[in-house]
Parts: sequence; structure tokens; C-alpha cells
Amino acid sequence: MISFASRLLLVAASLLAFSATPGSAKVYNPDTFMLPNGMQVVVVTNKRAPIVTHMVWYKVGSADEPKGKSGIAHFLEHMMFKATTNMKSGEFSSTVARNGGRDNAFTSYDYTGYFQTIAKDRLELVMRMEADRMTNILFNDEQVEPERQVILEERNMRTDNSPEAKLSEEINAAFFRNHPYQIPIIGWRHEIEALSRQDLESFYKIWYHPNNAILVVAGDVTAAEVKPLAEKYYGKLAAGPLPSRDRPSEPPHVASQRISLADARVRQPNWRRMYLAPSHVYGDKSQTYALEVGAEILGGGATSRLNRELVVEGEKAVSAGAGYDDSPFGPTTFTVSAAPQQGVSLDEIEKLVEAEVAKIVTDGVTAEEVDRAKKRMQASAVYARDSAGRGARALGAALASGQTVEDVESWPDRIGSVTADQVNAALRAVLKNDGALTATLVEKEKAQ
Repeated sequence: MISFASRLLLVAASLLAFSATPGSAKVYNPDTFMLPNGMQVVVVTNKRAPIVTHMVWYKVGSADEPKGKSGIAHFLEHMMFKATTNMKSGEFSSTVARNGGRDNAFTSYDYTGYFQTIAKDRLELVMRMEADRMTNILFNDEQVEPERQVILEERNMRTDNSPEAKLSEEINAAFFRNHPYQIPIIGWRHEIEALSRQDLESFYKIWYHPNNAILVVAGDVTAAEVKPLAEKYYGKLAAGPLPSRDRPSEPPHVASQRISLADARVRQPNWRRMYLAPSHVYGDKSQTYALEVGAEILGGGATSRLNRELVVEGEKAVSAGAGYDDSPFGPTTFTVSAAPQQGVSLDEIEKLVEAEVAKIVTDGVTAEEVDRAKKRMQASAVYARDSAGRGARALGAALASGQTVEDVESWPDRIGSVTADQVNAALRAVLKNDGALTATLVEKEKAQ
């Protein structure tokens, strides 16, 4: 399974999803409809190959877990590949493979997704099996306990044995003061060890209902072909009562923080600074498109300010950039980072990045920079529709995080309307050092 902790990958997929002309552009041109039980269905037709990507997204992730029960959402993702009342443990994946397809799943803070890519004439097969495990998973200790060990080993390999992953975990724990994004998606080890079969079964029965799910089918298929199958397999499932996705809010960040991780395995030191920022569904939503453009100008690519000043001309860093994640169903981050050249200290790198951030905040961006950034962002997405899977992921992630199909489809027009004044106002509102977190990753023997 994929412990899908990185929302940035899906954000990139959505941004690289189209070419655009203001006033007329669309992204995927999907068809969408609702089943009577409340399940949303989205179809993206792509005739380039006789295959389909079938995805079911549940609007629940690790940030929806009960306090003290971290890891349930990801643990349940694993259990979905075990036995149901109609299938043996492992039969789902073996059936997909036997029919020439591939399948997997992922868990994030805000959603959990399951997908199969398979020949068009096998769509009904995977739809039948996916609908089955939406309601018929069996929970018993004989299946739960071995999978717990698999998950603990996954945590050991992906987090505990990776200095970069350990630092990211510590950053989130320190950066978010009150919001559940502070807890790792895979869960804290001691809480994974304490999760019971009843915990998993209860979480499944609370959240896994058709009215809390989104079906996205992309590829060589039309809505007219998908609708009768969706009605046949998902439409017969009963809707269930759903709790509100109420989460603790994040207070303003008024004090700066610093954390550092030293590890003997580190070969490339790294410096980063994170600022609290709004998302499309949290905080001052009017800033999001301007922040996307601002991040592109400051550190979005080879021609960005940070890359030009620190890497190309200054030759002080091997990499430097900025990133803004607009997708969460909660507060998000604007990040600047750099990795120094050999012989360059992290203190020097910090001063250089701070100088560029101060310059863009004080002097602002120009209209010419904004126009170039918007064109780059739009031009980079020309060939995105060649991939049916990319459209399914971008739409599914957006819908499961509180956005709409229209939000995705109108991205070209909205990004195209961003002005230099809006970018400057958004950057000045967010890039405030008095509430930022600075993190460093260093070789252990060099730490003081």
C-alpha cells in the first residue's frame, strides 16, 4: 500500500493539468452526476488508450481520527485488501492482476483513496469488487494482528530510518499548534500498537458509506457507459449517517520556532522555513491563487528568484525553491527552502534566502513577472490530459478536500486574473517571520 503522506504530489498534478486561455479554458471537461444514495460520480473521457482508471475516494483521512487513535485511517486502508463476506484475503488484488490490471491505495490527512487501472472491458469487474468492500469487510484478530506488524515495519522503513522523513514528522508536530495535521498520517508507533480490532471496525462503520465517497472513472469510457454500472453496484448500497468533519482550528502563529535534526546518515544538509497560509477551504481563500503565482515567482522553477540568485548566479546552493500547498481541508503552508553547496554554511544560506524573501515582501513583484509566471504555469500543463489517471487524481483530491468540479475547471480563468497587487498583498500577509518555523537537517558530527 502507499502511505500517501505527500499532498504536494496531487497539488502538482492539478496545477499541471491543462493549457489555458483566459475566459474560455477548461481542464478535464468531466461529466458528473449523483446517485440517489448521495455518492458523487465523475467521469473523465480520454480515448487515447483502451484502459480506464477507477477510483473511489472517501472523505476521511488521518485528521479525522479520534484523539489518541492515530493511524486508524491508514490501518483501515490496509484492511480493505483483506477478506470480505464475498472475497478471501488478498483476492481483490490477485483478481485485478490476473486480469492485467494494477491496483493500490493511499491515505492522506483529508482523504483515503483506492484505485485500479485496467482494460476497459474489466471495469465492471473492479466496480463490483470495490462496491463489495465498501460495506462487507471482515474484521478478526487473525487478519488484524499480522497487518499491524506490516504497518509498524512500514513506519520503521519510511520514517524511523529516514532522517528527512523524521524531520518532516517533527516539523508538522511543532508547526501545527492545535490542528490534527500535527499528527503523522501513518500514526505514532505507540498508538498503532494499541489500536484494537474494534477501533478499526468502528471507524469503518462510521465513515465508509456511499454518501461519503466519490467515484471517479477516467479513460476510454463515457458517462453513459459508467452510469448504469455505478447504479448497479454502488447505487444499491444504503447511505449511512455521517458525523460532521469538525476539526480544531489553528490559532494565529505569533512566535517563531526553530528545530534541528542531526543524523550521521545525512549527506546533504537542508534548510527550510514554513509559514502558516490559507487554503481553498480554510482561512482567507481570496489569497490562494495569488499565493500560487507568488510561489512560482519566488521559487517555482529554473527562472525563479531563489534559483537564480542562490543556485545559478550566486553558486551558493545546489537547490533553492518555494512551494505553496493550496489543497488541504484545513490550514496549509507556504515554504521556502535551500540546500547549500559544499563549504557553505546553513547560516549563510539562511541569510541569503531571508534577503530574497525580504526583497519580494518589501519591493513586491512586477506585472511582467506575474504575466510570465502565469504563462509558465499554464504552458507546463499542455499535455496533462494525455494521462487519464492524472485527471482522476486531481479531481478526486479536490472534491474530497472540499472543493468542487467548477473549482478545478475554472483554474485557468482564476489564475489568469491574478494581478501583481494581489500577489504582493498575499505574500505580505503570509511571509511573516514572527510566526514562522525554521528547520535544519545536518550531519550529526557537525552539530554543536
